[in-house]
Amino acid sequence: MTKKYDALVIGGGHNGLVCAFYLARAGLKVRVLERRHVVGGAAVTEEFHPGFRNSTASYTVSLLRPKVIADMKLHDRGFRIIERTISNFFPFENDYLKLGGGQTQAEFARFSKKDADSFPAYEAALERVAQVMRDLALKAPPNVGGGLPSLLAAASQGKRLAGMSIEAQRDVLDLFVKSARDFLDGWYENDCVKTAFAFDAVVGNYAGVSTPGSAYVLLHHVFGEVNGKYGAWGHSVGGMGAITQAMAAACIDAGVEISLDTPVAKVLVDGGRAAGVRLESGEELAAGILAANVGPAMLYRQMVDPSDLDGDFRRRMDGFKTGSGTFRMNVALSELPDFSVLRGKDKAEHHTAGIIIAPGMDYMDQAFDDARAFGWSKKPIVEMKLPTTVDDSLAPPGMHIASLFCQQFAPELPGGRSWDDHREEVADLIVDTVNDHAPNFKASVIARQIHSPLDLERKFGLIGGDIFHGRMSLDQLWAARPVLGHGDYRAPIKGLYMCGSGTHPGGGVTGAPGHNAAHAILADRSLIGRWLRRA
Repeated sequence: MTKKYDALVIGGGHNGLVCAFYLARAGLKVRVLERRHVVGGAAVTEEFHPGFRNSTASYTVSLLRPKVIADMKLHDRGFRIIERTISNFFPFENDYLKLGGGQTQAEFARFSKKDADSFPAYEAALERVAQVMRDLALKAPPNVGGGLPSLLAAASQGKRLAGMSIEAQRDVLDLFVKSARDFLDGWYENDCVKTAFAFDAVVGNYAGVSTPGSAYVLLHHVFGEVNGKYGAWGHSVGGMGAITQAMAAACIDAGVEISLDTPVAKVLVDGGRAAGVRLESGEELAAGILAANVGPAMLYRQMVDPSDLDGDFRRRMDGFKTGSGTFRMNVALSELPDFSVLRGKDKAEHHTAGIIIAPGMDYMDQAFDDARAFGWSKKPIVEMKLPTTVDDSLAPPGMHIASLFCQQFAPELPGGRSWDDHREEVADLIVDTVNDHAPNFKASVIARQIHSPLDLERKFGLIGGDIFHGRMSLDQLWAARPVLGHGDYRAPIKGLYMCGSGTHPGGGVTGAPGHNAAHAILADRSLIGRWLRRA
């Protein structure tokens, strides 16, 4: 082995950068190994057509933990989030619905006075549960069979949950086991109102709103905050890559070495302990600590030799569920969309929102049913964001960009078909879907960038195109993410740790897995930590 480090981080996504920062700040010699030409993983800003730049995968921010922002001094490094004027805009067949900006309750009243009256209690109920999630996001889950440290963690986190009111505990149970449809049926009567919340349950979730457990994904998307405002979402000035470039600068200032175009081929193990990595170039690097920012599917199926894992763990990782049902597009536009239900091509508040094309609960269920049967939805779910309405640095003057985040699309097409043969056809379908609601959209398209599930896997290392590194289902959450017995960021190989979204608290640009993994590594290095691990 040619070079020796205290720690090597596999993958320069945002969680890998966060993990590297905390390790370097504690005095470790750290090197980040990124296979692409740019750090950031799926949180990058790239030019996809001359003069047009965008956040090419991850495209909006809310879940990034304030502690990570403060510790890395991201604001001092140019980090800036612009809040949405309103959060979401839903065009329906003959009407529309706006969420946020102080308008939600009045908007609901246009559809149902009963639902408008129910909204404050619903919002309070979700916030009670979301606050517990925020508290637990930066804590390692108690590890089954993990000895004294896990018993202490279980007692501490269990006390937080037990301290919730009985009403809040009932809500937690509902959110973890019910479908989004069943959960929302308990609060609202109008389909348009339910749809306004149910959309969050299918973001990055290859499921319908009637799929049991889908209510949890709804909750996952509301535990964030922007500029101190809980549940808010915003735009990162300069795109999502501005966040990870600021993180990279913090890492470099802390002494981290970042290597681009440096793909890792294998995790090297010696005597049951992590010993280093072998790069695709054949070069070997030595380190007693490896932090893997790649997802569990890639780590254990491709990078770790099967002989270094026990049979049961290997079997469970072979069965680890991936595939978020996501198809991602970036589109250069000559003008803003002119919606049939709210006319105008001049910038208005609805253009600054998340524009959700998902007109009804049944529509969202049908989208999933189509994808399972045929490979993609005949009428897909589309969230469109127009970042140039708040950040004109991303396109030439007078031009615009649309981020299209689309569901539901099978991770693997049935019948042995390849996404390579159908990506253009599906992209046309998505453009037509938007055009059905904004008839000038198709003609305004100058250029487009397509990321099918297969493209997402090849480009960003997201197995099955899974934006969360693994499905956010009950069997793959908290202490069971990625599997019971290893939910505390520690792999079954000593010295190997997991710091990506395939660990608690899951997907999104949170920084929490990187933060928590680094603290697990540092705890294991301490004298007390080594004693506790033996206890």
